[in-house]
Amino acid sequence: MSGVVNVPVELVEAAVAEAEQRGQDVADVPLTAIAAAAGISRSTLVRRLGGSRQALDNAVRAAGIDPGGRPPVRERAIEAAAGLIAEHGLSAVTLESIAGAAECSLPSLHATFGGRDGLLTAVFERYSPLLELEALMADPPASVEDTVRAVYRAFIRAFEHERHVLPALMADVFGRPNGPARRVLAANFPRLLGSLGAWLLDQMRTGRIRQLPLPLVAHLLIGPMAIHMLSRPAFAPLFGPSFPTAEQAAEVFTKAFLRAVDPTNAKETP
Repeated sequence: MSGVVNVPVELVEAAVAEAEQRGQDVADVPLTAIAAAAGISRSTLVRRLGGSRQALDNAVRAAGIDPGGRPPVRERAIEAAAGLIAEHGLSAVTLESIAGAAECSLPSLHATFGGRDGLLTAVFERYSPLLELEALMADPPASVEDTVRAVYRAFIRAFEHERHVLPALMADVFGRPNGPARRVLAANFPRLLGSLGAWLLDQMRTGRIRQLPLPLVAHLLIGPMAIHMLSRPAFAPLFGPSFPTAEQAAEVFTKAFLRAVDPTNAKETP
């Protein structure tokens, strides 16, 4: 049978009631149990559904009930947006395209994220090191060296999680100063300062690293590793086997940062 199947309301009600009684999602309730709840045979139920379980799930969803059996809208939308960004760039990410890829409605996206920028913020949180850095700075290692190394490993994991998502977001930041990625970065920047920036200020206050303007010491910390991870896909094929691993780069940048901020190297400016 082809086309849209009009599922009788009594079948939807039977499916929902059986799911509630079992404490399960509708999608997890066997058709045999739903048929019994509706007072019909399984074969009759399948025939009324046009041979497809999907028709029942769609009817339950149309009634305003999530049938379950798949990730929630938020998860599906974030993954769909990441896939579109990785394949086509940020310009391809419209709420319409995400709704289609995530198999959800536009109203559900607005209800979940509040709009495109809210969705991109969720993607940024998922694929940037922001959340891991916040957790790290809430309980950092005892030494500056170990903390810096942990920061760099967070960057490595973020860039390798989905290799094209974070570079695409950063490309939009630099290519379109007033674009959506720039707005997302600006909105999350206070969080970065509240975690990583607060740790850097504490290290300067206690004399563990030399006194420098916060923007400069933050750039000394994250700039080299971020640029390295952004450029790895382009440079690694050119250098071949001699190109360092990300871990080797992190070790070099850790030592370089420690030398740059070593308080014993500070000199008075004439």
